[in-house]
Amino acid sequence: MSPTPPARRLRIGLPRRAFSQVLLTQVVIAAGVAVLATGLFLAPLSKQLDQEAMRRALAIAQTTAQDPKIAEGVLTTPPSTTGPVQQEAERIRKATRAEYVVVMDLRGFRWSHTTPSLIGRHVSTSAKEALAGQDVMQIDSGTLGRSARGKVPLYDADHRIVGAVSVGIAYDSVRARLLSTIPGLFAYAGGALAAGALAAWLISRRVHRQTRDLAFSDISALLAEREAMLHGIREGVVALDRDGRVRLLNDEARRLLGIGDEAVGRSPDEALGEGRTTDVLAGRVTGTDLLTVRGHRVLVANRMPTDDGGAVATLRDRTELEQLGRELDSTRGLIDALRAQDHEHANRMHTLLGLLELEMFEDAVEFAGEVVGDHRVTAEQVTEKIKDPLLAALLVGKATVAAERGVALWVSDRTRLPDRLVDPRGLVTVVGNLVDNALDAVAATPHARVEVELRAEGRAVVLTVRDTGPGIPAEQRELVFTEGWSTKKPPAHGKRGIGLSLVRRLAERQGGSAVVGDADGGGAQFTVALPEALTGPEPVLVPAREETR
Repeated sequence: MSPTPPARRLRIGLPRRAFSQVLLTQVVIAAGVAVLATGLFLAPLSKQLDQEAMRRALAIAQTTAQDPKIAEGVLTTPPSTTGPVQQEAERIRKATRAEYVVVMDLRGFRWSHTTPSLIGRHVSTSAKEALAGQDVMQIDSGTLGRSARGKVPLYDADHRIVGAVSVGIAYDSVRARLLSTIPGLFAYAGGALAAGALAAWLISRRVHRQTRDLAFSDISALLAEREAMLHGIREGVVALDRDGRVRLLNDEARRLLGIGDEAVGRSPDEALGEGRTTDVLAGRVTGTDLLTVRGHRVLVANRMPTDDGGAVATLRDRTELEQLGRELDSTRGLIDALRAQDHEHANRMHTLLGLLELEMFEDAVEFAGEVVGDHRVTAEQVTEKIKDPLLAALLVGKATVAAERGVALWVSDRTRLPDRLVDPRGLVTVVGNLVDNALDAVAATPHARVEVELRAEGRAVVLTVRDTGPGIPAEQRELVFTEGWSTKKPPAHGKRGIGLSLVRRLAERQGGSAVVGDADGGGAQFTVALPEALTGPEPVLVPAREETR
C-alpha cells in the first residue's frame, strides 16, 4: 500500500505576478487614500461644528443681554420661577432652541434656568471672566451635561455690570450634525475608490505588457545586479538614449567628468559643453581607446551603440598612471644624476679639505661660494622673471635635473610672466611636458641646450621651448601631437605619445594652440599660445597730486 502523500500547507501571501501585485497595491493605496481623506475631512469638520455651536451660543447670550427687561429684572426683583427674568429667558430659550439660558447676578446666583428648582442657587461653573466684562466661548460640562457655551456680561441702563448671561447648546446636537454628514461623505469616498480601482486596473494592464509578466522579485534582482555592476566597476559608464540624451551615469563617470545627476536627461553638449570629450560621447569622433582631456584628467574613451538606437560609453582614467610613469622616469633620471653628483661632491669636498689643510682660507671660502652660489643664482634669475611660485619652482627643479644630465637649461632674457595666472597647474603641466621632451631630445648630444621663454601679451601667455636636438621633420610635425605617436621606445609603465597630445588638448581647451617648427640654429621649437591665461591687469596706482596752497 502506497504511503499517503503529505498534505500541502496553504500559504497566503502576495501574488508573484507584477500585474496582480500592481493592481492589488494600487487598490489598497486608493482605499487608504480614501479613508485618510475622509478622516482628514471629518477632523476639521468636527472642530468647525464646535466653533459654530459656540458662536451661536455667544450670539444668543449677547442678544439676551441686550434686552433691558433682563437687567431691570435682576435689579428690581428677587430670583423666582415665575419672575420676569425667568419668563423672558425661557421665551428666548424656546425661540432659539438653546439647551439653557441662565441669567446670574454679580454673586453668581441664578435668576433663570431650564430646571426651575436650580433658580436662586449658585452656578456650577465659573463666570469670573464674563463678570469682568469679557465675552467667553467654551465647551464645558455643567448640571445639564456637556454643552457649547457662550457667556457675556449683563449691563444696566448706566452701562454698569450687574450680572452675566450664559447660554448653552447641547453637545449631542452638534455630534448628531457631524454623524449626519458621514453617509454622504462615504458615498463620495466610495465613488473615488471605484474610479481609483479602474485606473489601477488599466495601469496594471500596461505594466503587464511592459514587464512581460515578470515577478517584482525578478525585476528587483535584475536592477540590484545592474546597480552593483555599474557602481562597482572602476570604469566610468555613460548611457545615452536614442535621442542622444544622457540616460545613466555611474559614480566613476560622475567623478571623471565632474558632473552630477543634473546631467541626466540632457545631451552631452548641454551637460559638458564643447570639447573632444563631448564629441566622443556624442559619436562625432569614432575609434577605439580615444584620448580625451576633461579638466586636469587624461581619459581613454570607447563608445558602443546599443540595439535601441542609443549608446554606452566607457571612460578610463589614465591621469594617475601617466603621472606615476613620468615620476618613475624622473626618479630614474634623478638617481643617475645623484650618482654622478656623488662623485662630483666627493671631489669638491676633497678640494675644499686640501685648501683648508694648506691654510688657504680665502681660496676655500671663494671655492665654497662658487659651489653653492650657482644654484642660488639660477633660482634668483628664474624668480625675477617668473612671478608665479609653482612655475618658478618647476623651472628651478628642471634646471637642476638638466645640469646633472649635462644639459644647459636657460630661461630667455625676454621672459616676463606676472603672478596672475588663471590656471597655474595647467601651465605647469604644459611647461613640464615640453621641457621633459626637450631634455630627452638633446640627451647625449654635444653642447646640449634647452631654452624656455614665457611672455605675457595682454591677457595671453605665449610659451616657447627651443632645443638643440635633431629637430622634427616637416611631415611629422602634426603627428607628434597625436595620441600614442612617439619616436622613443615605450617605457615599462605603458605607452608613450601622451605628453604632447595632452599639451595640445590643454591648449585647445583654453582656446589656444600648440605648434612645432624649426629653432634658430637647428633643433625643434614648440610654441603654445594661451589667449585667456591671465586675469585682468593689475591696477596702476597713480600718486595723488599735492594741492598748492
